[in-house]
Amino acid sequence: MLKSLEVENFTVFPKAHLRFGKNLNIIIGENGAGKTHVLKAAYVAIAVSAARTKDVATEPPNRAQLQSALADKLLTVFRPDGLGRLVRRGRGRDKCRLSYRFDQAGLNVAFTFSTVAKTEVRIEVAPTIREKSLPVFLPTRELLTIAPGFVSLYETTHLSFEETWRDTCILLEAPLARGPRERNIKNLLEPLERVMGGKVEVDKAGRFYLHADSGRMEMHLVAEGLRKLAMVARLIATGSLLDKGYLFWDEPESNLNPRIIKTLAKTIMQVAKSGIQVFIGTHSLFLMRELHILQVREFPQFDTRCFGLHFEPDGSVSVQQGKTMDEIGDIAALDEDLAQSDRYIETEMDLSATPKEDGN
Repeated sequence: MLKSLEVENFTVFPKAHLRFGKNLNIIIGENGAGKTHVLKAAYVAIAVSAARTKDVATEPPNRAQLQSALADKLLTVFRPDGLGRLVRRGRGRDKCRLSYRFDQAGLNVAFTFSTVAKTEVRIEVAPTIREKSLPVFLPTRELLTIAPGFVSLYETTHLSFEETWRDTCILLEAPLARGPRERNIKNLLEPLERVMGGKVEVDKAGRFYLHADSGRMEMHLVAEGLRKLAMVARLIATGSLLDKGYLFWDEPESNLNPRIIKTLAKTIMQVAKSGIQVFIGTHSLFLMRELHILQVREFPQFDTRCFGLHFEPDGSVSVQQGKTMDEIGDIAALDEDLAQSDRYIETEMDLSATPKEDGN
């Protein structure tokens, strides 16, 4: 479990110390406030720690290997022109610092890099063990339709896609999990398959389909919102989102209607209950309320943290955190949703109070 992430001079954050919950973490802010940056920063260190090679499967990398791996992952996940572009701009030369603390102290890592850095970081704290579970990063769009052949193309050509897409496509193409975990997988899949109207299948060429009672439909022909649910269903079926691990999901509510968001929220909570530490970035009031309702009614034991990202007058972003939305300050995007609800109710009340004119 990732216990905390401390950043200094990182992109829009002059300084922030985020203390994460064991089960669910909700990062809330307006567009441009750094939600995705927080998700990616947390993901990078875990992905590097969990990386496997043919020669080294469990031993931690040496300092030189770690410095190279972290720098490379930052570059391929964030896609800046140079590593120094991730340092918050100030007067003169400055440096960025990222520090990660886990429940297993042997996983802790901290490193820095400066505004003039191209491909180098400097390790301050090196891990002594490796993370056992590969993290999952889900972007705002679905990936099932691009997965066939994407990984081989990504690794043999220069594609301007962030590496989280490549990482997730590898997990989507993994074989189905077998054995004692199948019962838990079935329980998680059933509500998703009811909403999707079928099961996710893959052919020998690696193409994904939705198999319903009426027949098999190419994933390209399935509505995008349902394709996002299908992506989660596939990752559950392969065991990537089961037992232990991490899920980072950027705006899970995008392209989903409220009915499907309700299913999505329940799935997020069930995945967290199964042992996955979940991190989501959102500005959907509907999703946050649904998660709150579920926690109060069905998951009261959850260790949940909320993080509000707030713009400061100088353009930087500060972080307020707490166990509920009430503790993280006012978020403009959420206030607009609430204000619109008030305006709508007032408008309807005014209309009902206005005498109707005689049709004559």
